[in-house]
Amino acid sequence: MSLSGAWYLGLAGVVFTIGAIGLLVRRNVLIMFMCIELMLNAANLTFVTVARMLNDIGGQVLVFFVLVVAAAEVVVGLGIVVTNFRRRATTVADDLDQLKG
Repeated sequence: MSLSGAWYLGLAGVVFTIGAIGLLVRRNVLIMFMCIELMLNAANLTFVTVARMLNDIGGQVLVFFVLVVAAAEVVVGLGIVVTNFRRRATTVADDLDQLKG
């Protein structure tokens, strides 16, 4: 039994919505990064689903580029979080303005 592409697109929409709501509601930077990762994974699921529906490999290739962007975002973001945590012992997003030069 195989599910149609609409189910996968619906799941991607739900996961993206959860990530967007979490990003807007939470103030902890680590939680915000996890919500961004949820949103990127929802986009990946959409790309793979559309590529499979169209019998094209382009969407699956695009997923690799999204994964590279996600990895770079995690490296830079966690570096900023660690720097802020060492200075203020908190990971609240409102305290990131203290990192100004």
